[in-house]
Amino acid sequence: MENEFYRYYKDRVVPALRERHKYKNVHQIPRVEKVVINTSVGSQPDIKQAMDEAKAELALITGQQPAETRSKKSIANFKLRKDQVIGAKVTLRGDRMYEFLERLIKAALPRIRDFRGVSARAFDGHGNYTLGVPDQTIFPEVEMDKIKRNIGFDVTIVTTARTDDEAKSLLSELGMPFGDRAKKLAPASPAEGGPAGQEQAA
Repeated sequence: MENEFYRYYKDRVVPALRERHKYKNVHQIPRVEKVVINTSVGSQPDIKQAMDEAKAELALITGQQPAETRSKKSIANFKLRKDQVIGAKVTLRGDRMYEFLERLIKAALPRIRDFRGVSARAFDGHGNYTLGVPDQTIFPEVEMDKIKRNIGFDVTIVTTARTDDEAKSLLSELGMPFGDRAKKLAPASPAEGGPAGQEQAA
């Protein structure tokens, strides 16, 4: 059975992107290639326990078993040894990727307190977008009374877009709530804070 969010991409997002950017070939239309979720617990004093909890939380949120990440070199000041386990990551593709994106955009991000949209400046220059999530409690799957520590993580959305502008169009059409979208809908007057106030909201 075809994923509902992927069907939305094909039926609504693809035509919208083709119209906006005047693509001549369907293969030019950008799509999400993979989503990488990673977290680091290297600074935790009880690193083994922290790692077990981080992997369990990531598995619960993504529906996929995380892989451990290791340090590439030793750093004496941080008491870090080469090849030491310091974090965990999950790489999502296909149906699981679209399911995660739908939950992130529609359920998790709106649960952030005083949420005003995500930054539109977190693209890497190659059409990929990274979003920092302060803790796991924004995901409905996580039971608050079972949380022992807050685990922050990064979500990197890798797209086939050639430019950041095209990638932003893709994510906007998928529903990603960029902060500058709200500014266009309701621009503040100088008396209400003007451009400086709008910049802070993003």
